[in-house]
Amino acid sequence: MRMSVLDVGSNTVRLVVADTRNGVPLPAHTAKWRLRLSEQVERDGVIPEESVHRLVKAVASAAATAQRRGAGGPLAFATAVIRAAPNRADVLRTVRDETGVRLCTLPGEVEAELTFLGARRWLGWQAGSLAVFDIGGGSLEVACGRGRLPDFAASLPLGAGRLTREFLAGQDPPSEEDLRALRRRVRHQLRDVAARLRWEGPHMAVATSRTFQQLARLCGAAPGRQGVFVARQLTRGELRACLPRLAALPAAERATLPGVSAPRALQSLAGAVVGHTAMKLTGIKRLTICPWAIREGVLLRCIEDGGSWWAEITQERDEEAPAGPTPLRIAAPEA
Repeated sequence: MRMSVLDVGSNTVRLVVADTRNGVPLPAHTAKWRLRLSEQVERDGVIPEESVHRLVKAVASAAATAQRRGAGGPLAFATAVIRAAPNRADVLRTVRDETGVRLCTLPGEVEAELTFLGARRWLGWQAGSLAVFDIGGGSLEVACGRGRLPDFAASLPLGAGRLTREFLAGQDPPSEEDLRALRRRVRHQLRDVAARLRWEGPHMAVATSRTFQQLARLCGAAPGRQGVFVARQLTRGELRACLPRLAALPAAERATLPGVSAPRALQSLAGAVVGHTAMKLTGIKRLTICPWAIREGVLLRCIEDGGSWWAEITQERDEEAPAGPTPLRIAAPEA
């Protein structure tokens, strides 16, 4: 049996087609379309018509690819850039009407829960009490718990792309004043979440997302071409040592550093500030880089709980739910 999941992120639309016969989502095909939606939104967060048109083409292409690969229609969701858009309902309706794909947005804390599930399944029960961090373009997801799903989940408006636009768009490289303002914002937003994680005292801390993968590579981790089974870690000390170097370079020169891709070079500094500040405030000195995240979490939840779970969680959500950042929430214990 094959399933597919489609993730519309701030920078890229990603499709994963997976074989699920044995209850494990093993990738059979992947594809991506680099739309950079976060760079095209208007000042008020509205996604312009031309960007919606490009999104429709990408979703249609992804759905056709999934069909050709024997996976049927994808489980399709969009993250913070669309979730926070004032014209979100119009965007989702247009995609559905023109492609037949029911694209939805999930609350930020649900994204955190699904990312946690992916990390838990990858690392297994030997990880013990687990903390998971995921830096996206528009938000930071954090989750912690001892079971299959987290006891605590939060989504904060601390995405690398969002913070770059808000604090680091004036100069390249940015001024010290802008960097100080960015750090103050990150510390303020993370205060309550950090206090909870210090109280939890997780046995293992894990990072997912492309941002953390690139930061780990910058700090000396093995390159991605060596495969997902190579152990990769990121230490707070290594990341702290890289911050002055990133801050001193313009974006074009950051793109020449190991692990920093040209499309993400501009937001790499903000991502590093968020990552280091999160580790410092929570007292975490080492993060294990996990290759499974939200896409695998969606597939696992559907495999383990059945397709009705997806139908229930996405039913009419986007027509009714308010836009904007998801507030801090304590995840309900799993029944």
